[in-house]
Amino acid sequence: MIEVRPGGRRRIDRVLAPGYASEPEALSLSTLRERRDEAAQEETDLSYLRRLLHARIDIVKAEQLRRSSDTPGDEDVVAQLTAILSDNALGPATGSGRHQTLEPTRAGEYRRAAEALVGDANLSDVVSLGDDRLTETLESYRQQEESVSQRRREVQAVVDTFNAEIAGRYAHGTASVDELLDSQRSATGSTDEGGRA
Repeated sequence: MIEVRPGGRRRIDRVLAPGYASEPEALSLSTLRERRDEAAQEETDLSYLRRLLHARIDIVKAEQLRRSSDTPGDEDVVAQLTAILSDNALGPATGSGRHQTLEPTRAGEYRRAAEALVGDANLSDVVSLGDDRLTETLESYRQQEESVSQRRREVQAVVDTFNAEIAGRYAHGTASVDELLDSQRSATGSTDEGGRA
């Protein structure tokens, strides 16, 4: 389960802290953008973990289906991996209605965490698990997916809060596109000249 630790140092702890998005109107435009971008990166990472868990759920369910079919020996789940993964983990993200342009920053960490949920069970030996262990594995993945989905929805609400405030400022003329372009040009110029922004 993904816990949020009050005062914690992880990004999710900051993004879901009570005061992080509570008064967006009091924040400067640059702070709004920084916080929105930080929350958007957390959403991307949670989306990646969610898709990773969906793929593992699908693999376990495919093995359960294979065992319950009339001809369980025809094709084991390992042989079906390409089809299973292309239907879920490698396809476009679903569920949020958002186009994400960011890459996950903690992909390796999340893969290890998903594998640790079921101890020494991994994608290649799921066929060797007993029926009871397979059921436990599926339940473990489902519980983790529910936790990740809940946190993802909470982070999406934070992103939406900041986006609404930024859009409102543009709509009411308190922020301008020219200022944004100038700040982007300045940041690019600093990077070009000094090597870092």
